[in-house]
Amino acid sequence: MNISSFIDHTFLKPAGDKGALKKLCAEAKEAKFASVCVNPCEVAACARILRTSPVKVCTVIDFPLGQGTNRARCFEALDAIQAGADELDLVVNQRLLKFAPARCEAELLQWVRTCRTCRTDVILKLILECCNLTKSEIALGCRIAKKVGFDFVKTSTGFAAGGATLADVKLMRRTVGPAMGVKAAGGIRDRATALAMLAAGATRLGCSAGVKLLS
Repeated sequence: MNISSFIDHTFLKPAGDKGALKKLCAEAKEAKFASVCVNPCEVAACARILRTSPVKVCTVIDFPLGQGTNRARCFEALDAIQAGADELDLVVNQRLLKFAPARCEAELLQWVRTCRTCRTDVILKLILECCNLTKSEIALGCRIAKKVGFDFVKTSTGFAAGGATLADVKLMRRTVGPAMGVKAAGGIRDRATALAMLAAGATRLGCSAGVKLLS
């Protein structure tokens, strides 16, 4: 199975080699990955490198904690879109999801509408950080994401105690149904794990080992 079109080739480290982003983009173009996923400050550079390529530029918003104000999250999203981002992965405010879900829904709806006003075709993903949530909270987050107009739900930031699990991916797929995207991220380091995530219902894989997964 050719899994390259499912992969968001990821570099979210605060440090690294000087040529890391050029290498990331070159690998993504050669392998025909779905996107490169980088920190917001790197979006413009990646957009320039990939401007003639079908590979999309994805970035993360309010990462990795999801504890910013909604006003700040909206500004960050607009800034990223204007810099050239095609896809935005927003970290959910876990405390709001757990203790004030109505407010969580209202803020996410405002954020989605803000993004769509700037660019109608931007792909929006909601990161739930499943390792910190109960199964019922994961399902609730999925229902809210679907209701307010996200394109994907995503398992993890990769910066918390745990990453993607097959059980969480299956739960997310059952909850959102067949049409919405599910992105598995965190701890996907070999081809067997990647294939298992896809079989469980994932339609996108976030990983920094994208080239390795093709072998």
